[in-house]
Amino acid sequence: MSALRALAGAAPSVALAASPAAGAVVGVAARAALARLTAPATRRHSTATASASTAYVASATARPASTPSPRMFSAVSNVDNIVNAKPSRSYSVVVVGGGSAGIAVASQLARHPFFASAKKNQILVVEPSDAHYYQPLWYAIRMHFDAGWVFRSVTFVGAGLKPHSESVRPTESLIPTRADWLRDRVTGFFPDRNMVLTQSGEHVAYDFLVVAPGIQINWSAIEGLEAALGKDGVCSNYHVEHVKSTDKFLKEFKSGNAVFTQPSTPIKCAGAPQKIMYLAEEQFRQRGIRDQSNVSFYSGMGKIFSADKYAAVLRRICDERGISVNLQRNLVAVRGDKKEAVFKVGASAETETVKYDLLHVSPPMGAPAFLRNSPEGFTNADGWVNVDKTSLQHVKFPNVFSLGDASSLPTSKTAAAAAAQSGVLVWNLTSQLEGGKAASIRGGAEYNGYTSCPLVTGRNKLVMAEFDYNLQPLETFPFNQAAERSSMYYMTAEVIPNVYWNNMMKGSWTGPGVYRRLINPFGAN
Repeated sequence: MSALRALAGAAPSVALAASPAAGAVVGVAARAALARLTAPATRRHSTATASASTAYVASATARPASTPSPRMFSAVSNVDNIVNAKPSRSYSVVVVGGGSAGIAVASQLARHPFFASAKKNQILVVEPSDAHYYQPLWYAIRMHFDAGWVFRSVTFVGAGLKPHSESVRPTESLIPTRADWLRDRVTGFFPDRNMVLTQSGEHVAYDFLVVAPGIQINWSAIEGLEAALGKDGVCSNYHVEHVKSTDKFLKEFKSGNAVFTQPSTPIKCAGAPQKIMYLAEEQFRQRGIRDQSNVSFYSGMGKIFSADKYAAVLRRICDERGISVNLQRNLVAVRGDKKEAVFKVGASAETETVKYDLLHVSPPMGAPAFLRNSPEGFTNADGWVNVDKTSLQHVKFPNVFSLGDASSLPTSKTAAAAAAQSGVLVWNLTSQLEGGKAASIRGGAEYNGYTSCPLVTGRNKLVMAEFDYNLQPLETFPFNQAAERSSMYYMTAEVIPNVYWNNMMKGSWTGPGVYRRLINPFGAN
C-alpha cells in the first residue's frame, strides 16, 4: 500500500480519505489480472508508424474540414456479433483514447508496482491517430516587433509564438513502456461482458476500462461553415489545418468588422474564443488600424466567463478596449458569399445577421457519436460517460472509469482538469486492484472540479483562472491571479508545455495541488 501511495502522490485538488478496507475481493476480473502476470510477453505495438514528426503533421493536416477527427469514432453496425464473440486479446486495463487524459492515466498506471513488475504488458491504449497534439498551443498567439509589426515564425500556433510542429508528437513516443498500443477505433462498449469492439473487428476484453476519447467538434452544425472555412477571412483555431489560416487572415485584415464567436455547448478550453480576440485587437491597435476596426464577441453563453472573479476582469478589459460583447448569441449559419454570420438570439426564434470581414469561429462540440450508441446507462442524456463527479467511477459499472472531455464531470474541459482528474482516477482504480471494494462509487480520492484556463489578454499579459466545481477560485499562487501578469504569460508559453510533455505525458504530473498547499495554503489572493 505504501508503494502505491508514494507513486500516486497527493493528487491535485483532491481530498484523500482512507482507502476501502483491504481484504475485500475484487472479483473475477482482478483475479484474472493477477493470473496473467506470469503470462509470456507480448508485442508492445500492433501497427507500424512513421518516425518523423513532420510526417505526422503532414498526414493530419491533409484531412479536409469535413473529415471527422481521429477522436470521432463510428457507431457499431452489428452488435449481435458480440454476444458469442471470444476476445482476440485481453488486458487488465484498457484505455480508450490516446489524448491528454488517456496517456496521462496509462503512464501513471505503468509506473505502479502492479504493472511495472508484470511479465507482460497489462495496459492497452486504443487510439487510431499516429499524432498526438498539445492543442493549447493552437488557442493563443503572441506578436513580436521587428522593423514594424510582424509575426514571427515562432509563435503560439494560431498566428505566430510556436511553430505547428511544437504542438505535436508521434503517439508511439508517448505510449508508456509497460503498455501496448492498438491503433484502432473503438466502435462499441459492452460493459456487461467487460469487452469493447473495434472498427477492425477485434473484441478486446478488460478487467478495468478507462474511457477518454475526447470531444467531438461538430463543424456541420453551423450551416455553411465547412464550405466557408479557410476562405475570405473565415478561420478557426480549433482546426488542425485552418489554425494556420488565422495567422494569414489577421495579417490581411485592414479594416471592417472582426467577429469572434463562442457556442453555447461545452467546448475544450473555454477561454480560447476570447484569447485570439484580445490578441487580434491588440495587433490592430499596434498596426494603427484600430479606428477602422470593429471588434465584436458573440457568445451563446449568458456570461462572458463562468467564474465571476475572472468574468469581472474580462468584462473590464472589453470595456476599456472598446470590444462589443454580445451574449446569448449562438452562431447558426455562415453565408460565405455575402460575408454574413447569422446568430440565434437566446431561446427565441429570433436571429441576428452580422456582416464580417474577419470571422473566427469556435464551433459547437459534443460527446463523440459512438458514445451515444452505448448500452443504456453508459452515458447520460447528453452523451457523456456517466461517472460520479468525485471518484470518476461509473455510476452503474464499477470497473469503468472516465475522465477528460468525454466524461460527465461538470467542469471546464481543459488539459489542466484532465491532469487533476488522472491522479484521482488512478488512485481509485489501483485501490480496487489492491483489494478495494469494487462496488464502491466513491473511492479513497475525491476530485473537487479543479480546472485552469490561462486567458491570454495581450502581448505578454495573461489572467490565470483556476477554480473548482462551485466556480470558486482555487489559485496556486499567493497573489491575485485575476490581474493581467507577464509572469503568468511566460509560464503558459514556456513552462506549462514542458510540464505537459515531460511530466504529465510521462505519468509524473497530476496538477499543482501539492504546490498550492505549500505556497498558498489559505487561498490568500
